[in-house]
Amino acid sequence: MKNLFVKIAAIGMLVLAPAIAQAAEGYSTANVNMRAGPSTRYPAVAVIPAGSSVEIRGCLSEVNWCDVEFYGGRGWVSGQYVQALYQQRRIYVGPQYYRPLGIPMIRFNVDNYWDRYYRNRDFYRERDRWSRGPDYYYRDRDNRDRDGRDRDRDNRDRDRDWRDRNRDRDWRDDNQGDDRQGDDRQRGDRQRDGRRWDDRRGDDRRPDRRDFDCRPGDPSCDE
Repeated sequence: MKNLFVKIAAIGMLVLAPAIAQAAEGYSTANVNMRAGPSTRYPAVAVIPAGSSVEIRGCLSEVNWCDVEFYGGRGWVSGQYVQALYQQRRIYVGPQYYRPLGIPMIRFNVDNYWDRYYRNRDFYRERDRWSRGPDYYYRDRDNRDRDGRDRDRDNRDRDRDWRDRNRDRDWRDDNQGDDRQGDDRQRGDRQRDGRRWDDRRGDDRRPDRRDFDCRPGDPSCDE
């Protein structure tokens, strides 16, 4: 029976050993942003106050960034802002200390990491762009912003052209109205002048003899 308990304990230690090795205690050396990925270009998810304790879950081999846990949240912090206790002294976490500190070297994948920890974050909706790296994300965003500015400028130009066309049409309509009014005035003036001329001609016309009654002996009646 005793041997059975020893075997069970040994199996338990073998099972727990990887889990124990997957975390090391560290301390932040400054007020530092915990980010959604191993770069300052990834979104910040929290601020770790200076001197706070963090659990180091793993670090990248190619760059000095570590996946840490802080008050139940997960994110990435540069190793230059994290210290760990090694041989009774604090050292900055670097690749040369990963193995002695029991820190595993890990890889970062946006899809897997964000699916696990950031589903409720706003930036999660753009994980497809982020999955190509922060440089691609910001370049794509800048292009989209530039395209948006170009569209806005084109819309403003179209609005200005539309206003100019309307203003020109209104100007032509006003001028045509003025021309029509001028033509009407000229016609009215000509009609009035014609009536006055007819009146004058009527005044100058000699009266017809038939308009008078001839009296006996009137010499004009003999003409």
